[in-house]
Amino acid sequence: MSTPGFPFSAVVGHDDLRLALLLNAVHPGVGGVLVRGEKGTAKSTAVRALAALLPALAVVPGCRFGCDPGEPDPDCPDGPHGGAARETRPARLVELPVGATEDRLVGSLDLERALSEGVRAYQPGLLADAHRGVLYVDEVNLLHDHLVDLLLDAAAMGRAHVERDGVSVSHAARFLLVGTMNPEEGELRPQLLDRFGLAVEVRAARDVDTRVEVVRRRLAFEADPAGFAAKWHAADADTAERIVAAQARVAAVVLPDAELRRIASVCAAFDVDGMRADLVIARAAVAHAAWRGADAVAEEDVRVAARLALPHRRRRDPFDEPGVDDQALDDALRDAADPEDPPEPPDGGGDGDGGGAPPPDAGPQDSAGRPRPSGDGPSQTAPPPGTPFKARLLQVPGLGEGAPGKRSRARTDTGRVVRASDAAPRRASDVHLPASIVAAAPHQLARGRDGRLLLRHDDLRAAVREGREGNLVLFAVDASGSMAARSRMAAVTGAVLSLLRDAYERRDKVGLVSFRAAGAELLLPPTSSVPAAQARLTGLRTGGRTPLADGLLRARRVLAVERLRDPRRRALLVLLTDGRATVAARPGNDPVRDACRAAELLAADGVATVVVDCERGPVRLGLAGQVAIAAGGMLVGVGELSADHIAGVVHAVRAA
Repeated sequence: MSTPGFPFSAVVGHDDLRLALLLNAVHPGVGGVLVRGEKGTAKSTAVRALAALLPALAVVPGCRFGCDPGEPDPDCPDGPHGGAARETRPARLVELPVGATEDRLVGSLDLERALSEGVRAYQPGLLADAHRGVLYVDEVNLLHDHLVDLLLDAAAMGRAHVERDGVSVSHAARFLLVGTMNPEEGELRPQLLDRFGLAVEVRAARDVDTRVEVVRRRLAFEADPAGFAAKWHAADADTAERIVAAQARVAAVVLPDAELRRIASVCAAFDVDGMRADLVIARAAVAHAAWRGADAVAEEDVRVAARLALPHRRRRDPFDEPGVDDQALDDALRDAADPEDPPEPPDGGGDGDGGGAPPPDAGPQDSAGRPRPSGDGPSQTAPPPGTPFKARLLQVPGLGEGAPGKRSRARTDTGRVVRASDAAPRRASDVHLPASIVAAAPHQLARGRDGRLLLRHDDLRAAVREGREGNLVLFAVDASGSMAARSRMAAVTGAVLSLLRDAYERRDKVGLVSFRAAGAELLLPPTSSVPAAQARLTGLRTGGRTPLADGLLRARRVLAVERLRDPRRRALLVLLTDGRATVAARPGNDPVRDACRAAELLAADGVATVVVDCERGPVRLGLAGQVAIAAGGMLVGVGELSADHIAGVVHAVRAA
């Protein structure tokens, strides 16, 4: 007998999470739930508990796509389904692992049947398994973008379309999509965020009594799962009955024109892109009205739906924080009720006077809240970054095998085919057909060919594909006194910010090392959270001497540790400095020579380095160039980091 799962009704707190899951269970057209939160906050527990509450399904016996006997899919690949035969099974919870392939998600050619029987048969994927159930994606932010696109397309249309490996199939794929993510491990692109219907933020309670109750219930469940589940059975049964009743009522719920105008007004007030937010709020409001047993949508339903549907749609930039201010939402709802008083776009809080609490990671402060110098020598906060720009592509040379991304060349499971390999293909999509035919051709006479090509397993050749990988981009920023001139430091931090945006788009991990005064400091260990790097950059301290050698050695130690943690992810070191080292690695040594020796050690480790020369003025020593030569890296000026600058040079050369 299987061990019962943790009851849905026993989850402590997380009211928004539970409500968002329930609204999607009532009306799958809402479009799924994205659950953002720190680790260890019962995200997965709540999702699995909800799946156990969903009503059992009547299905056609033997149908791999879970067709409803009352309304079978006329295009079902296992159809047509005639007769009244039926069987009942629980709604499925299908989990999509981070390492899943496109074949596993959407299905592919059944290679065994193709070879043994000579038929073109379709092997269903996880989208077929999840039909009429729950599709759960843990760490959805770590899933490759093209897989997220496929998921969200199927969730939005209620069908999966497969055109691959000579197979053309369309089947129903209606499911409750739930994705969870830890923002510390990296963000989803705003375009993908918008595709999720609702989003909730989950944090561990800071209230002591609540934390005590969480631990008490968890320990009680682990000690006696069956007894704990029995204790909460009545509450879970009541919730399950409410879900069934709301599902039956939702089609009859009326959305009055007044509430529809309120929805449109709120979305316009918050300046969200497109019309998806309006549709999601309308569906979620209808679902909420059905959940509370009402016949028509009211203002309270619109407020609940907007609070769950708008937070992740306000992001215009990778560094924007998702969220909706409750007061701004109340104001927008109130203004929507009074057409004579048109609403103003909310500014997300604050009166613009710069007051309030200091930003996170803004560095040490004195009792009056002013920045307090830290480290050796004079210190000041770096000026605001200069205007960001579209950065040029900086790559790691060679061919890697790292995580999927968009920066450097790599061998990947997807991408263009560059050659064939004698290795056995793992999947149908891995077969290099021309090479396989060439390998089988000399043996056709001996095999008794009777008009069709006779293939065997040992004839198959695998396609070697080349795509792009994500890298670890470690920034080493010279924050010393020679760089502290306001205009120069603004240009440097603006360049780093631009490169961080580029790293976000290319799915890189990033880290940040700063060096000034007496030594170097790791401001941000390597992470997939690019916004965290931007926050550290905001609090950068400047001034003091230039320990360039120490900065390079610190970067080398960081990269050595990361090679042990993730040996397949190649690193790119981006050093921003004027090269004017004034602190040696050892007393009595020449600071510039020590910096070059440290750069040579990085080159010996195989680290790809880009040195950004920040030197300005009529007198230039060219010391950054010496460091670049020692590192075996590329030297560029700050102005040369812009993609527009490179395009301008190319156009000028072509014109000449």
